[in-house]
Amino acid sequence: MNQEAAPRPRRADARRNVDALLDAARTVFSTSGVDAPAKEITDLAGVGVGTLYRHFPQRADLIKAVVESGIDAVAQAGSTLLATHPPAEALVAWTERLQHLLATKRGLASALHSRDPAFEGLPGYFLQRLGPALTALLEAGIADGTIRDDVGAEDLLHALTQLCQPVPGRTFEQGRRVVLVLLDGLRIAGRTPSQE
Repeated sequence: MNQEAAPRPRRADARRNVDALLDAARTVFSTSGVDAPAKEITDLAGVGVGTLYRHFPQRADLIKAVVESGIDAVAQAGSTLLATHPPAEALVAWTERLQHLLATKRGLASALHSRDPAFEGLPGYFLQRLGPALTALLEAGIADGTIRDDVGAEDLLHALTQLCQPVPGRTFEQGRRVVLVLLDGLRIAGRTPSQE
């Protein structure tokens, strides 16, 4: 009976190279776009082009990894923010991270809508990772009486995704103001966490 071997964990130096490539790609994608030359990414990461292609054989593989790591960072921020801020403030800070993820990668939207098979699972991954984080933020706000209880995480995530998309001629701050208007609509007027 032949069983598939479990994938071997990456060596520490390989993991460092991948992390350096992802960090560099995030920076380059936000300044030069997702079509930036590979050498720009590898120079910033301090590795050779061969290392890039060993870990990410296709450009789509790198883009997907950058997007997934960004989604993971936003998802993980939810619990950290709840531990350090009142729920309504944590929600605002969390949506700012989401907006940065969605709005600061030049060319990302067109790449993700290119019908490349590498990106097929990203919408599901987005909902799977961010839905529970947003649910926890909303539930904390509902529990302390500052957030309405009639808007679910999936609907809010969909609305935020639409509002956070980059729009030609609109600055990040203009988009942020629109998101804050939406979030203000979730608050229960006149209530503070200390009121029962």
